[in-house]
Amino acid sequence: MPASPSDVRADRADRADDILALARLATRRGAIRDILGWLTWRTGGPAALVGDTGRVLARPGGESDPSVARLAAEAAVELHRRGAPSAVLGGGEGPPVHLIALDADPRTYLVVVGPDDPRCGTLLADAARTLGLCWRLEWAERERRRIESAEGHSREAVLHLLMVGSVPAAQRIAGALRAALPSVIQVYVIECPQPRRREIAQRIDREAGGGAWIVPCPVRPNHLIALVPPGTAAPSATASPSGTASPPGTAPVAGTAPVAGAGPAAVARPVTGTGPPQEPLDLLIVRLVPECRVGVSAAVALRDTPTAYEQAIHALAVARNAPEHRAGFGGDVDVTVLVGPEGYLWASELLAPCLRYAPARRADPGPQELLGTLGSWLSFGGAASRHLKIHRNTLAARIRHLDELLGVEVSRSLPAQSAAWLALRLHTAPQAAAARALATPGRTATLDAVLGTSAAGTWARVQLRPLEQARPTATLETVRTWLRADARLPAAAAALGISLPGARKRLTRAEDVLGRSLLTAPSAKYELWLAMRALGSL
Repeated sequence: MPASPSDVRADRADRADDILALARLATRRGAIRDILGWLTWRTGGPAALVGDTGRVLARPGGESDPSVARLAAEAAVELHRRGAPSAVLGGGEGPPVHLIALDADPRTYLVVVGPDDPRCGTLLADAARTLGLCWRLEWAERERRRIESAEGHSREAVLHLLMVGSVPAAQRIAGALRAALPSVIQVYVIECPQPRRREIAQRIDREAGGGAWIVPCPVRPNHLIALVPPGTAAPSATASPSGTASPPGTAPVAGTAPVAGAGPAAVARPVTGTGPPQEPLDLLIVRLVPECRVGVSAAVALRDTPTAYEQAIHALAVARNAPEHRAGFGGDVDVTVLVGPEGYLWASELLAPCLRYAPARRADPGPQELLGTLGSWLSFGGAASRHLKIHRNTLAARIRHLDELLGVEVSRSLPAQSAAWLALRLHTAPQAAAARALATPGRTATLDAVLGTSAAGTWARVQLRPLEQARPTATLETVRTWLRADARLPAAAAALGISLPGARKRLTRAEDVLGRSLLTAPSAKYELWLAMRALGSL
């Protein structure tokens, strides 16, 4: 018997309501699960998305009946074998299973088990169109996140290779990503709110015109590391007529952009280029994202990325207290240029047990891996486990092994750590092999001999002069006491007879005086210890 006009109108109204409900659900986060839940309520039978191999890909929240899931899986496999786009399978003793293929690759089926309603086919056809769009969108989003994660790990691998001196390997990986590394770089370390790190990285990359190589720091979750060609700048809407961006209240030197910060770490950096007014990238970052703090290294060759990273960390310590929240690093002298041939010989002798080490098992770390672990631990402490992607217990075991191999307690003693840090710097210096060849045969060098040269004495006095000239004069003694306590703040506070916050405040003041980081970047404490040892004040 044909349906009456009123029944037809009612069916059309119901279908319109269903389509409207599906459209509303499709706009929600977790749309697929919500639509499947709505279909389960609307039809009275469990709904799910099932792949052509029988794997359940999505279902509503809550408990599911294993027998129903088995029926849905078997029906999807059978329909795929037949090559049909839709069907109602089962029936008889078991419940009917309604299936309709989504427009997706690989083949995916909307399955509803149980309803015995002739109008169910129309509802599922309408739902399949909406679900197909939602499924493709979700699939594309998953693929985007997967590709983004893979690129992020590749960029992190490039940074790691640069930090351990494997420049050719880093350039090959960067070339595969079609983002060549510049031969001369500045390193920016950008401190920003951790939840916004990805958003800020994208914004910086956009403003830099894709010229910055940006990597989320694998060790410090609120840091971004950017490798930037020197002179990188962005168009500025508020630049001065000369083409140099001038923050309010500052007067730029001709041809330079002032970089805020107290102490010797604050320097003026050149701004290059012609055309529209340009704004230095670090100034642009803090203007666009006021929560950021930016430390900028000097311009260095790509092979000197580790040095530039340390410089940027030191500059960041200044930037935290600078009015403009940014600072550039300046005035540094590489300690390796102060050492003669005997110094490189001393470094080789200190590291020789590690360099000659032959692991007992194939899976154990070899000499280069142990040296990499030592360098990472000296730079990051316990956070080196995140840098090296190893368990913290594995890191602790390797450091104990290094203690035994080197015959010094690099795990606990600041003098041993400072000596190992200097030895590593000398061992990896480009001129190391040629310098060792010039050493006097049969002569054994000592650390005191290495630090006893006139050049080392000059370097040491330059390192300590800001502390000696600082007010109050107790700043120098605070740093000396902290170094004698193996850079342990509680022990230093007890020796000084002050509270722990008071000792931290004094060291923070010393950071401003030095333009260096003492509490987060370990290289400064090693250099200060070596400087005081060179002058006989420790």
